[in-house]
Amino acid sequence: MDEATMLQQRIWAVVGATQDPEKFGYKLYKKLKSKEYRVYAVNPLYDQIDGDKCYQDLSSLPEIPQVVNMVVSPKRGKAVIEEAARLGIKYVWFQPGTVDDELLKLTKNLGLESVQGCVLVSA
Repeated sequence: MDEATMLQQRIWAVVGATQDPEKFGYKLYKKLKSKEYRVYAVNPLYDQIDGDKCYQDLSSLPEIPQVVNMVVSPKRGKAVIEEAARLGIKYVWFQPGTVDDELLKLTKNLGLESVQGCVLVSA
């Protein structure tokens, strides 16, 4: 899977979205929205981000996203990847610092496709 193909998918979930405008979880969420992606914020710590509903987990979303954009540490990512696989989500975009060898292996073993890189640069 390459970045261009993944960026053609229009429904995204940003796992680790935040209300803090200085953090990547906020910047990524806003960037995808500005590019007219249908994007959902996922973070159990918040009820909303910039007036948009923030969801507890992927299972809470009103629709299944095509891409999960990971903005959480690898140790928190395992449960997210397993949930994505259960929901039938195929694509995972790992932001820098959100993936390790174990998480990449899990992603591959569950049949998900992934890329690593910064959406802020690519989108």
